[in-house]
Amino acid sequence: MTKRFTFDFDFFDYFEGMCFIISKNGEILRCNQASIKKLKVDLEKLNFFEIVEEYEIDSLKTAVNRCITNQESIVHQSKLKNGVQPIAVELFLSPFNLNDNGKTNQQNCFIMATNGNINKEEELRRFYYVAENTVNPLQITDTEGKMTYVNPAFLKVSGYTKDELIGRNPSVFGSKRQMKKFWSEMWTTIKSGKVWIGDVENRKKNGEPFHTQLLISPILDGDYKVTGYFGVHRDLSEKKTLEKQLIHTQKMESIGTLAAGIAHEVGNPLASISALVQVAQRYTTDNLVKEKLELVKNQVNRISKIIRDLVDFSRPSNYEVLLTDINKNLSEAVEITKVGVKAKDVVYELSLNKNIPLMPLVADQIQQVFVNILLNATDAILETQKKEKKIIVKSEVINNDVVITFSDNGIGIADENIPKIFEPFFTTKKEGKGTGLGLWVSYGIIKSFHGDIKVTSNYNQGTVFTIILPVQK
Repeated sequence: MTKRFTFDFDFFDYFEGMCFIISKNGEILRCNQASIKKLKVDLEKLNFFEIVEEYEIDSLKTAVNRCITNQESIVHQSKLKNGVQPIAVELFLSPFNLNDNGKTNQQNCFIMATNGNINKEEELRRFYYVAENTVNPLQITDTEGKMTYVNPAFLKVSGYTKDELIGRNPSVFGSKRQMKKFWSEMWTTIKSGKVWIGDVENRKKNGEPFHTQLLISPILDGDYKVTGYFGVHRDLSEKKTLEKQLIHTQKMESIGTLAAGIAHEVGNPLASISALVQVAQRYTTDNLVKEKLELVKNQVNRISKIIRDLVDFSRPSNYEVLLTDINKNLSEAVEITKVGVKAKDVVYELSLNKNIPLMPLVADQIQQVFVNILLNATDAILETQKKEKKIIVKSEVINNDVVITFSDNGIGIADENIPKIFEPFFTTKKEGKGTGLGLWVSYGIIKSFHGDIKVTSNYNQGTVFTIILPVQK
Protein backbone atom coordinates (compact mmCIF):
# COMPACT_ATOMS: atom_id res chain seq x y z
CA MET A 1 0.00 0.00 0.00
CA THR A 2 1.26 3.49 -0.80
CA LYS A 3 0.62 6.51 1.39
CA ARG A 4 2.23 9.89 1.85
CA PHE A 5 4.74 10.01 4.74
CA THR A 6 5.31 13.50 6.12
CA PHE A 7 8.92 14.10 7.25
CA ASP A 8 10.76 17.30 8.13
CA PHE A 9 13.82 17.51 5.85
CA ASP A 10 15.61 19.74 8.39
CA PHE A 11 16.25 16.45 10.20
CA PHE A 12 19.17 15.89 7.75
CA ASP A 13 20.96 19.15 8.57
CA TYR A 14 22.64 17.25 11.43
CA PHE A 15 24.32 14.88 8.96
CA GLU A 16 27.87 15.28 7.73
CA GLY A 17 26.90 13.57 4.49
CA MET A 18 25.27 15.53 1.66
CA CYS A 19 21.54 14.87 1.36
CA PHE A 20 19.23 15.68 -1.55
CA ILE A 21 15.69 15.06 -2.71
CA ILE A 22 15.49 15.03 -6.49
CA SER A 23 12.74 14.39 -9.00
CA LYS A 24 12.93 11.62 -11.56
CA ASN A 25 14.44 14.02 -14.11
CA GLY A 26 17.08 15.28 -11.66
CA GLU A 27 15.49 18.53 -10.40
CA ILE A 28 16.88 19.32 -6.94
CA LEU A 29 13.85 19.78 -4.67
CA ARG A 30 15.67 19.98 -1.32
CA CYS A 31 19.26 19.75 -0.05
CA ASN A 32 20.83 19.92 3.41
CA GLN A 33 23.43 22.32 4.80
CA ALA A 34 26.34 19.93 4.17
CA SER A 35 25.53 19.92 0.43
CA ILE A 36 25.63 23.71 0.26
CA LYS A 37 28.94 23.88 2.13
CA LYS A 38 30.78 21.12 0.25
CA LEU A 39 29.64 21.72 -3.32
CA LYS A 40 30.91 25.10 -4.42
CA VAL A 41 28.16 25.57 -7.01
CA ASP A 42 24.74 27.22 -7.03
CA LEU A 43 22.46 24.20 -6.45
CA GLU A 44 19.30 26.23 -7.05
CA LYS A 45 20.24 26.75 -10.70
CA LEU A 46 21.53 23.23 -11.48
CA ASN A 47 20.05 19.85 -12.22
CA PHE A 48 21.48 17.10 -9.98
CA PHE A 49 22.88 15.25 -13.02
CA GLU A 50 24.82 18.43 -13.91
CA ILE A 51 26.92 18.15 -10.73
CA VAL A 52 27.89 14.56 -11.58
CA GLU A 53 30.94 13.76 -13.76
CA GLU A 54 29.76 13.30 -17.36
CA TYR A 55 30.82 9.66 -17.68
CA GLU A 56 28.80 8.89 -14.49
CA ILE A 57 25.53 10.49 -15.62
CA ASP A 58 24.01 7.57 -17.56
CA SER A 59 24.65 4.98 -14.85
CA LEU A 60 23.27 7.33 -12.16
CA LYS A 61 20.12 8.04 -14.21
CA THR A 62 19.58 4.29 -14.51
CA ALA A 63 20.01 3.88 -10.75
CA VAL A 64 17.58 6.73 -9.97
CA ASN A 65 14.99 5.36 -12.40
CA ARG A 66 15.31 1.89 -10.85
CA CYS A 67 14.98 3.35 -7.33
CA ILE A 68 11.78 5.24 -8.17
CA THR A 69 10.18 2.67 -10.47
CA ASN A 70 10.80 -0.34 -8.23
CA GLN A 71 10.50 1.65 -4.97
CA GLU A 72 13.73 0.13 -3.66
CA SER A 73 16.88 1.39 -1.94
CA ILE A 74 20.16 1.35 -3.90
CA VAL A 75 23.83 2.04 -3.11
CA HIS A 76 25.67 3.61 -6.05
CA GLN A 77 29.29 4.78 -6.48
CA SER A 78 29.78 8.10 -8.30
CA LYS A 79 31.72 11.39 -8.47
CA LEU A 80 30.35 14.87 -7.82
CA LYS A 81 31.76 18.19 -9.07
CA ASN A 82 32.56 20.86 -6.51
CA GLY A 83 34.09 23.49 -8.75
CA VAL A 84 37.66 22.40 -7.94
CA GLN A 85 38.04 18.64 -8.31
CA PRO A 86 35.59 15.73 -8.39
CA ILE A 87 34.60 14.15 -5.05
CA ALA A 88 34.38 10.36 -4.96
CA VAL A 89 31.16 9.51 -3.11
CA GLU A 90 28.98 6.61 -2.20
CA LEU A 91 25.34 7.46 -2.95
CA PHE A 92 22.52 5.92 -0.97
CA LEU A 93 19.32 6.19 -3.06
CA SER A 94 15.85 5.66 -1.60
CA PRO A 95 12.34 6.48 -2.88
CA PHE A 96 10.97 9.53 -1.09
CA ASN A 97 7.44 10.91 -1.35
CA LEU A 98 7.42 14.72 -1.18
CA ASN A 99 4.38 16.72 -2.16
CA ASP A 100 3.20 19.82 -0.25
CA ASN A 101 -0.33 19.69 -1.61
CA GLY A 102 -1.05 16.45 0.24
CA LYS A 103 -1.10 14.16 -2.80
CA THR A 104 1.17 11.16 -3.01
CA ASN A 105 4.09 11.62 -5.41
CA GLN A 106 6.21 8.57 -6.22
CA GLN A 107 8.52 10.35 -8.65
CA ASN A 108 11.07 11.59 -6.10
CA CYS A 109 14.33 10.11 -4.88
CA PHE A 110 16.22 10.72 -1.63
CA ILE A 111 20.03 10.70 -2.04
CA MET A 112 22.63 10.68 0.69
CA ALA A 113 26.22 11.17 -0.52
CA THR A 114 29.01 10.16 1.84
CA ASN A 115 32.70 10.81 1.21
CA GLY A 116 34.88 7.73 1.37
CA ASN A 117 37.28 9.64 3.63
CA ILE A 118 34.67 10.30 6.33
CA ASN A 119 35.22 8.33 9.46
CA LYS A 120 32.36 5.80 9.48
CA GLU A 121 32.41 5.57 13.24
CA GLU A 122 31.97 9.34 13.51
CA GLU A 123 29.08 9.23 11.03
CA LEU A 124 27.39 6.52 13.08
CA ARG A 125 27.83 8.61 16.23
CA ARG A 126 26.13 11.54 14.51
CA PHE A 127 23.25 9.35 13.34
CA TYR A 128 22.94 7.89 16.85
CA TYR A 129 22.71 11.42 18.29
CA VAL A 130 19.93 12.32 15.86
CA ALA A 131 18.07 9.06 16.48
CA GLU A 132 18.29 9.48 20.25
CA ASN A 133 16.99 13.08 20.17
CA THR A 134 14.34 13.07 17.45
CA VAL A 135 10.68 13.25 18.47
CA ASN A 136 9.83 10.50 15.97
CA PRO A 137 9.72 6.99 17.47
CA LEU A 138 12.37 4.86 15.70
CA GLN A 139 13.01 1.12 15.80
CA ILE A 140 15.45 -1.26 14.08
CA THR A 141 14.77 -4.98 13.76
CA ASP A 142 16.71 -7.93 12.41
CA THR A 143 15.51 -9.97 9.43
CA GLU A 144 13.28 -12.07 11.72
CA GLY A 145 11.52 -8.98 13.04
CA LYS A 146 13.12 -8.94 16.49
CA MET A 147 13.90 -5.44 17.76
CA THR A 148 17.59 -4.59 18.08
CA TYR A 149 17.19 -0.84 18.75
CA VAL A 150 14.47 1.55 19.91
CA ASN A 151 15.01 5.25 20.59
CA PRO A 152 13.80 7.22 23.66
CA ALA A 153 10.84 8.65 21.72
CA PHE A 154 9.66 5.10 21.05
CA LEU A 155 9.97 4.17 24.73
CA LYS A 156 8.07 7.31 25.76
CA VAL A 157 5.10 6.75 23.46
CA SER A 158 4.84 2.99 24.10
CA GLY A 159 5.38 3.06 27.86
CA TYR A 160 7.76 0.08 27.71
CA THR A 161 11.39 -0.02 28.87
CA LYS A 162 14.25 -0.91 26.54
CA ASP A 163 14.79 -4.25 28.31
CA GLU A 164 11.15 -5.15 27.71
CA LEU A 165 11.46 -4.58 23.94
CA ILE A 166 14.95 -5.55 22.76
CA GLY A 167 14.91 -9.05 21.32
CA ARG A 168 11.12 -9.17 21.08
CA ASN A 169 8.82 -8.92 18.09
CA PRO A 170 6.85 -5.65 17.64
CA SER A 171 3.68 -7.71 17.99
CA VAL A 172 4.17 -7.26 21.76
CA PHE A 173 2.29 -3.94 21.45
CA GLY A 174 0.08 -4.92 18.52
CA SER A 175 -3.62 -4.05 18.78
CA LYS A 176 -4.74 -6.87 16.47
CA ARG A 177 -6.87 -4.27 14.66
CA GLN A 178 -5.06 -4.91 11.37
CA MET A 179 -5.87 -8.09 9.44
CA LYS A 180 -3.25 -10.80 8.77
CA LYS A 181 -3.36 -9.82 5.09
CA PHE A 182 -2.25 -6.28 6.06
CA TRP A 183 0.94 -7.53 7.75
CA SER A 184 1.51 -10.20 5.10
CA GLU A 185 1.64 -7.51 2.39
CA MET A 186 4.01 -5.48 4.56
CA TRP A 187 6.47 -8.40 4.93
CA THR A 188 6.28 -9.20 1.22
CA THR A 189 7.18 -5.58 0.40
CA ILE A 190 10.12 -5.10 2.77
CA LYS A 191 11.60 -8.57 2.16
CA SER A 192 11.83 -7.65 -1.52
CA GLY A 193 13.97 -4.62 -0.59
CA LYS A 194 11.22 -2.02 -1.05
CA VAL A 195 9.96 0.67 1.31
CA TRP A 196 6.54 0.12 2.95
CA ILE A 197 4.24 2.78 4.43
CA GLY A 198 1.02 2.23 6.36
CA ASP A 199 -1.20 3.57 9.16
CA VAL A 200 -1.14 1.28 12.21
CA GLU A 201 -2.83 1.15 15.59
CA ASN A 202 -0.73 -0.20 18.44
CA ARG A 203 -1.29 -0.50 22.19
CA LYS A 204 0.75 1.17 24.89
CA LYS A 205 1.86 -0.87 27.88
CA ASN A 206 -1.15 0.46 29.84
CA GLY A 207 -3.52 -0.67 27.09
CA GLU A 208 -4.23 2.75 25.58
CA PRO A 209 -4.20 2.91 21.75
CA PHE A 210 -1.65 4.97 19.85
CA HIS A 211 -1.98 5.62 16.14
CA THR A 212 1.04 6.19 13.93
CA GLN A 213 2.00 6.25 10.29
CA LEU A 214 4.83 3.75 9.95
CA LEU A 215 7.55 3.79 7.30
CA ILE A 216 9.72 0.65 7.13
CA SER A 217 12.86 0.71 5.01
CA PRO A 218 15.04 -2.38 4.43
CA ILE A 219 18.68 -2.12 5.54
CA LEU A 220 20.88 -3.46 2.70
CA ASP A 221 24.50 -4.56 2.76
CA GLY A 222 27.03 -4.04 -0.05
CA ASP A 223 25.57 -6.99 -1.96
CA TYR A 224 22.03 -5.57 -1.75
CA LYS A 225 20.96 -8.25 0.72
CA VAL A 226 18.48 -7.31 3.43
CA THR A 227 20.19 -7.37 6.84
CA GLY A 228 17.45 -5.71 8.88
CA TYR A 229 14.67 -3.14 8.86
CA PHE A 230 14.51 0.50 9.93
CA GLY A 231 11.10 1.81 11.07
CA VAL A 232 10.07 5.44 11.58
CA HIS A 233 6.75 6.33 13.24
CA ARG A 234 4.82 9.58 12.84
CA ASP A 235 2.27 10.29 15.57
CA LEU A 236 -1.31 10.47 14.23
CA SER A 237 -3.01 11.14 17.59
CA GLU A 238 -3.84 14.76 16.74
CA LYS A 239 -5.11 13.75 13.30
CA LYS A 240 -7.37 11.07 14.81
CA THR A 241 -8.70 13.54 17.38
CA LEU A 242 -9.49 16.12 14.68
CA GLU A 243 -11.22 13.44 12.60
CA LYS A 244 -13.43 12.49 15.56
CA GLN A 245 -14.25 16.14 16.26
CA LEU A 246 -15.14 16.71 12.61
CA ILE A 247 -17.41 13.65 12.53
CA HIS A 248 -19.07 14.73 15.78
CA THR A 249 -19.60 18.28 14.50
CA GLN A 250 -21.09 17.03 11.24
CA LYS A 251 -23.37 14.67 13.16
CA MET A 252 -24.58 17.49 15.40
CA GLU A 253 -25.22 19.72 12.38
CA SER A 254 -27.28 16.94 10.76
CA ILE A 255 -29.25 16.44 13.97
CA GLY A 256 -29.90 20.20 14.14
CA THR A 257 -31.35 20.14 10.61
CA LEU A 258 -33.49 17.14 11.51
CA ALA A 259 -34.62 18.82 14.73
CA ALA A 260 -35.89 21.86 12.84
CA GLY A 261 -38.05 19.62 10.65
CA ILE A 262 -39.39 17.65 13.62
CA ALA A 263 -40.22 20.85 15.52
CA HIS A 264 -42.24 22.13 12.57
CA GLU A 265 -44.07 18.87 11.81
CA VAL A 266 -44.88 18.05 15.45
CA GLY A 267 -45.51 21.60 16.65
CA ASN A 268 -48.62 22.25 14.51
CA PRO A 269 -50.66 19.14 15.45
CA LEU A 270 -49.54 19.54 19.07
CA ALA A 271 -51.00 23.05 19.16
CA SER A 272 -54.30 21.64 17.88
CA ILE A 273 -54.34 18.93 20.57
CA SER A 274 -53.64 21.51 23.28
CA ALA A 275 -56.50 23.72 22.07
CA LEU A 276 -58.96 20.79 21.99
CA VAL A 277 -57.97 19.72 25.52
CA GLN A 278 -58.60 23.23 26.85
CA VAL A 279 -62.01 23.36 25.12
CA ALA A 280 -62.97 19.97 26.60
CA GLN A 281 -61.89 21.11 30.08
CA ARG A 282 -64.19 24.14 29.91
CA TYR A 283 -67.29 22.18 28.87
CA THR A 284 -67.04 19.02 30.97
CA THR A 285 -68.40 18.74 34.51
CA ASP A 286 -67.13 15.18 35.13
CA ASN A 287 -64.32 15.32 37.68
CA LEU A 288 -62.72 12.11 36.41
CA VAL A 289 -62.66 13.46 32.86
CA LYS A 290 -61.19 16.73 34.12
CA GLU A 291 -58.46 14.80 35.96
CA LYS A 292 -57.57 12.80 32.86
CA LEU A 293 -57.61 15.89 30.66
CA GLU A 294 -55.21 17.59 33.09
CA LEU A 295 -52.83 14.62 32.68
CA VAL A 296 -53.06 15.01 28.91
CA LYS A 297 -52.41 18.74 29.24
CA ASN A 298 -49.31 18.10 31.36
CA GLN A 299 -47.91 15.67 28.79
CA VAL A 300 -48.64 18.13 25.99
CA ASN A 301 -46.72 20.81 27.91
CA ARG A 302 -43.82 18.40 28.37
CA ILE A 303 -43.71 17.71 24.64
CA SER A 304 -43.95 21.46 23.97
CA LYS A 305 -40.86 22.05 26.13
CA ILE A 306 -38.95 19.45 24.13
CA ILE A 307 -40.04 21.16 20.90
CA ARG A 308 -38.83 24.54 22.22
CA ASP A 309 -35.46 22.99 23.10
CA LEU A 310 -35.20 21.56 19.60
CA VAL A 311 -35.93 24.96 18.10
CA ASP A 312 -33.40 26.62 20.41
CA PHE A 313 -30.71 24.23 19.15
CA SER A 314 -31.69 24.58 15.50
CA ARG A 315 -31.83 28.38 15.58
CA PRO A 316 -29.30 29.50 18.19
CA SER A 317 -28.54 32.82 16.50
CA ASN A 318 -32.00 34.43 16.60
CA TYR A 319 -31.18 36.44 19.75
CA GLU A 320 -29.34 39.73 20.06
CA VAL A 321 -25.63 39.52 20.81
CA LEU A 322 -24.53 41.99 23.49
CA LEU A 323 -21.44 42.47 25.65
CA THR A 324 -22.09 40.14 28.57
CA ASP A 325 -20.61 39.95 32.08
CA ILE A 326 -19.72 36.27 32.45
CA ASN A 327 -19.19 36.48 36.22
CA LYS A 328 -22.58 38.14 36.78
CA ASN A 329 -24.22 35.46 34.63
CA LEU A 330 -22.52 32.71 36.64
CA SER A 331 -23.63 34.22 39.96
CA GLU A 332 -27.24 34.53 38.75
CA ALA A 333 -27.19 30.95 37.42
CA VAL A 334 -26.09 29.67 40.82
CA GLU A 335 -28.91 31.59 42.56
CA ILE A 336 -31.47 30.25 40.06
CA THR A 337 -30.24 26.70 40.68
CA LYS A 338 -30.39 27.09 44.46
CA VAL A 339 -34.01 28.23 44.33
CA GLY A 340 -35.01 25.70 41.68
CA VAL A 341 -33.75 22.50 43.30
CA LYS A 342 -34.10 23.53 46.97
CA ALA A 343 -31.02 21.53 47.88
CA LYS A 344 -29.98 23.20 51.14
CA ASP A 345 -27.16 20.74 51.87
CA VAL A 346 -25.32 21.45 48.57
CA VAL A 347 -22.52 24.04 48.84
CA TYR A 348 -21.95 26.25 45.77
CA GLU A 349 -18.44 27.75 45.81
CA LEU A 350 -17.64 30.59 43.40
CA SER A 351 -14.07 31.45 42.36
CA LEU A 352 -14.42 34.20 39.76
CA ASN A 353 -11.58 36.12 38.14
CA LYS A 354 -12.36 39.86 38.24
CA ASN A 355 -10.34 40.43 35.06
CA ILE A 356 -12.75 38.50 32.83
CA PRO A 357 -13.55 40.83 29.90
CA LEU A 358 -17.07 41.50 28.67
CA MET A 359 -17.92 38.90 26.03
CA PRO A 360 -20.14 39.30 22.91
CA LEU A 361 -22.79 36.71 23.81
CA VAL A 362 -26.53 36.21 24.12
CA ALA A 363 -26.97 36.57 27.89
CA ASP A 364 -30.11 34.39 28.14
CA GLN A 365 -28.54 31.61 26.13
CA ILE A 366 -25.24 31.49 28.00
CA GLN A 367 -27.12 31.56 31.30
CA GLN A 368 -29.22 28.64 30.05
CA VAL A 369 -26.00 26.68 29.51
CA PHE A 370 -24.76 27.49 33.02
CA VAL A 371 -28.08 26.51 34.62
CA ASN A 372 -28.25 23.24 32.65
CA ILE A 373 -24.78 22.21 33.84
CA LEU A 374 -25.46 23.29 37.45
CA LEU A 375 -28.76 21.38 37.56
CA ASN A 376 -27.05 18.23 36.27
CA ALA A 377 -24.26 18.65 38.82
CA THR A 378 -26.78 19.09 41.63
CA ASP A 379 -28.74 16.01 40.57
CA ALA A 380 -25.49 13.99 40.42
CA ILE A 381 -24.53 15.09 43.95
CA LEU A 382 -27.96 14.30 45.40
CA GLU A 383 -27.59 10.70 44.13
CA THR A 384 -24.61 10.16 46.44
CA GLN A 385 -24.47 9.54 50.18
CA LYS A 386 -21.47 11.83 50.68
CA LYS A 387 -21.54 14.12 53.69
CA GLU A 388 -19.86 16.99 51.84
CA LYS A 389 -21.78 17.97 48.72
CA LYS A 390 -19.96 20.70 46.82
CA ILE A 391 -20.04 22.36 43.40
CA ILE A 392 -17.14 24.66 42.51
CA VAL A 393 -17.66 27.26 39.76
CA LYS A 394 -14.49 28.92 38.49
CA SER A 395 -13.76 31.51 35.79
CA GLU A 396 -10.31 32.48 34.53
CA VAL A 397 -8.45 33.81 31.50
CA ILE A 398 -5.95 31.42 29.93
CA ASN A 399 -4.02 32.77 26.94
CA ASN A 400 -6.75 34.30 24.74
CA ASP A 401 -9.62 32.23 26.11
CA VAL A 402 -12.11 32.61 28.94
CA VAL A 403 -12.24 29.23 30.68
CA ILE A 404 -15.18 28.35 32.93
CA THR A 405 -15.18 25.11 34.96
CA PHE A 406 -17.97 23.43 36.93
CA SER A 407 -16.59 20.78 39.32
CA ASP A 408 -18.78 18.54 41.46
CA ASN A 409 -18.15 15.55 43.73
CA GLY A 410 -21.25 13.72 42.62
CA ILE A 411 -21.86 10.23 41.26
CA GLY A 412 -19.78 10.86 38.12
CA ILE A 413 -20.26 9.52 34.60
CA ALA A 414 -19.31 6.02 33.46
CA ASP A 415 -16.54 5.93 30.82
CA GLU A 416 -18.81 4.34 28.22
CA ASN A 417 -21.29 7.23 28.55
CA ILE A 418 -18.78 10.09 28.10
CA PRO A 419 -18.87 10.00 24.23
CA LYS A 420 -22.70 10.13 24.29
CA ILE A 421 -23.12 12.93 26.84
CA PHE A 422 -23.87 15.66 24.26
CA GLU A 423 -26.16 13.53 22.09
CA PRO A 424 -29.90 14.40 21.97
CA PHE A 425 -32.26 12.44 24.26
CA PHE A 426 -29.37 10.73 26.02
CA THR A 427 -29.69 10.85 29.79
CA THR A 428 -28.50 8.81 32.76
CA LYS A 429 -31.31 10.12 34.95
CA LYS A 430 -34.31 8.05 35.97
CA GLU A 431 -37.32 8.04 33.68
CA GLY A 432 -39.34 11.25 33.91
CA LYS A 433 -36.50 13.27 35.45
CA GLY A 434 -34.96 14.60 32.26
CA THR A 435 -35.51 14.92 28.51
CA GLY A 436 -31.86 14.41 27.59
CA LEU A 437 -31.78 17.68 25.67
CA GLY A 438 -30.13 20.05 28.16
CA LEU A 439 -26.51 19.28 27.34
CA TRP A 440 -27.30 18.86 23.64
CA VAL A 441 -28.76 22.37 23.52
CA SER A 442 -25.85 23.68 25.61
CA TYR A 443 -23.38 22.17 23.14
CA GLY A 444 -25.11 23.93 20.24
CA ILE A 445 -25.13 27.29 22.06
CA ILE A 446 -21.41 27.15 22.95
CA LYS A 447 -20.46 26.10 19.40
CA SER A 448 -22.51 29.02 17.99
CA PHE A 449 -20.17 31.34 19.91
CA HIS A 450 -17.13 29.55 18.41
CA GLY A 451 -16.33 27.99 21.77
CA ASP A 452 -15.88 24.47 23.05
CA ILE A 453 -17.34 22.41 25.89
CA LYS A 454 -15.61 19.36 27.36
CA VAL A 455 -16.28 16.90 30.15
CA THR A 456 -14.03 14.72 32.29
CA SER A 457 -15.32 12.41 34.96
CA ASN A 458 -14.36 9.67 37.42
CA TYR A 459 -17.22 7.39 38.34
CA ASN A 460 -18.22 7.72 42.02
CA GLN A 461 -15.77 10.62 42.42
CA GLY A 462 -17.10 13.56 40.43
CA THR A 463 -17.33 15.42 37.14
CA VAL A 464 -15.77 18.54 35.62
CA PHE A 465 -17.41 20.46 32.77
CA THR A 466 -15.12 22.95 31.02
CA ILE A 467 -16.37 25.74 28.75
CA ILE A 468 -13.84 27.58 26.59
CA LEU A 469 -14.85 30.85 24.92
CA PRO A 470 -12.42 32.80 22.71
CA VAL A 471 -11.76 36.42 23.66
CA GLN A 472 -12.67 38.71 20.76
CA LYS A 473 -9.94 41.29 20.07
